[in-house]
Amino acid sequence: MDTKQGQQIYQDYIEKVTPKANLGARMLKAFIVGGLICTIGQFIVELLQNFGGLKKEDASLYCTLILVLSSVILTGLGIYRKIVNFAGAGALVPITGFANSVASTAIEYKFEGQVFGIGCKIFTIAGPVILYGILSSWLLGLIYWIGTLLGIA
Repeated sequence: MDTKQGQQIYQDYIEKVTPKANLGARMLKAFIVGGLICTIGQFIVELLQNFGGLKKEDASLYCTLILVLSSVILTGLGIYRKIVNFAGAGALVPITGFANSVASTAIEYKFEGQVFGIGCKIFTIAGPVILYGILSSWLLGLIYWIGTLLGIA
């Protein structure tokens, strides 16, 4: 069997075993689950404001902590992966997805030890997000500062 024929057989096999996804259904699931996560967050903020007596800023900070903690716990229990498999980006985009990426990496590498496992690998997925977030905020801050010097902003 020549290389081209082998590649064609492999391509046919890949097309056969790859599940066909309905884009509309996937987008709807992502929208619903992402919206549900945000609705839960808003509910927590309102609850902390109305019954906890917190100001909006403080309630928002506590809400962030609660959502991150919940995501980490659900990741540890293996539940968050099921949510991600169902909702896709709807569960990965909010802050809960970021917490999931850090926690799942820590869980994956815990058997390699505290330093060389968790310590070295914990930000494997989240590291680029942090790096480019800091870089872009610094760049935008610089542009804003120059704009204020020129009287534009």
